[in-house]
Amino acid sequence: MRGRFRKISLPRRLIIDLMHASRGVPFVSLSRSLNVRPLLDARALAARPPGWAAIFVKAFALVARDEPTLRTLYASWPWPSFYELPKSVAMVAISRSAYGEECVLPQRVAEPDGLQLGEIDALIRHAKEAPIGEVPMFRKIMLATRLPQPLRRLAWLCGVNFGRQRGNYFGSFVVTGVAAFGGGELHALSPGPYILSYGAVEPDQSIGVVIRWDHRVTDAALIARTMTALEQVLNGEIAAELRGLRHGAEPKSVRAVAT
Repeated sequence: MRGRFRKISLPRRLIIDLMHASRGVPFVSLSRSLNVRPLLDARALAARPPGWAAIFVKAFALVARDEPTLRTLYASWPWPSFYELPKSVAMVAISRSAYGEECVLPQRVAEPDGLQLGEIDALIRHAKEAPIGEVPMFRKIMLATRLPQPLRRLAWLCGVNFGRQRGNYFGSFVVTGVAAFGGGELHALSPGPYILSYGAVEPDQSIGVVIRWDHRVTDAALIARTMTALEQVLNGEIAAELRGLRHGAEPKSVRAVAT
């Protein structure tokens, strides 16, 4: 059958590079349904409820604040070691329409445990709605993705293998999900070390969560405890902050939280 050649677009080139950088990570997954009834009750009262991505970004960062292993990366250079970041850095997978096609681009959220939910949500919404050129993270990514493949591979190699750069360019954890498109259990890939994906709210007021992690960094027991702590934080600190939004407090501007 005779077909036709198609040029690889910039967004697909980015995903190809990402998959190449992720190929050697020994990921293991744990999925669990979290009961979030108190969170849902609080979110229903908020005048401007933040999106689920913002909620999970802050919740995971709050758990990681008290658990250094959730801020720890595996670094290969200058020799194999673990590199503990002082603060969490989230990378949020943003579904966009860009360059004439549907694509996914990552948005960085630095130190989300120190931000208000409204600030995190404003940053994510800006990344979803603003022109690509007006989102600093997207501009940097597309600039690097335009480089010839040998230079891109070198840049990714440095970014993945040096602990400090790994935190700057890939974050300490990734948040993604397909809840907006009907839900489902998503087992995503990234250079690691942690990937959190979430599904849609179920009739029993639960949400399915999957955590994938670099098995070189930790084991299943910690992730199981993390799931329990995540549920507690969602129904505790996050729900309390949402109850404080019932009067419609305005979030800070995106410029104040963009990095």
